[in-house]
Amino acid sequence: MANDAAKPAEEHQRVDSTFRNGSITAIGVVVGFSLSFLSRWSALPGEWAHSDLVSVALITVGLTLQVKALADLLLVSSLQLKRYNRSVRYFLTGLGLVGLGVVLAVFADLLGFGGIVLQG
Repeated sequence: MANDAAKPAEEHQRVDSTFRNGSITAIGVVVGFSLSFLSRWSALPGEWAHSDLVSVALITVGLTLQVKALADLLLVSSLQLKRYNRSVRYFLTGLGLVGLGVVLAVFADLLGFGGIVLQG
């Protein structure tokens, strides 16, 4: 019974718009860096290895989640705490996937399985 009373109050909690705007800026910068890394890497000459494709897949999925989080935060409804927190979770998951993809590409190249990641 107490949980039923807490849910409506939780749904109406709001994030300060100034705080959300800072989050939008930070996420936008990280998305820009992720896009820049992926575009620079794809423009490098050379042959791609299978490990490169796994890394690119992880980076692409992570980047998609980052862009979704940014798009969600641009909506006025993201001022609701529940939606804001969901967007931040999407972003952090995307950031983790991008990081994992980059680390995988670097270690694959160092171990001799990679293709073009460290040639740039």
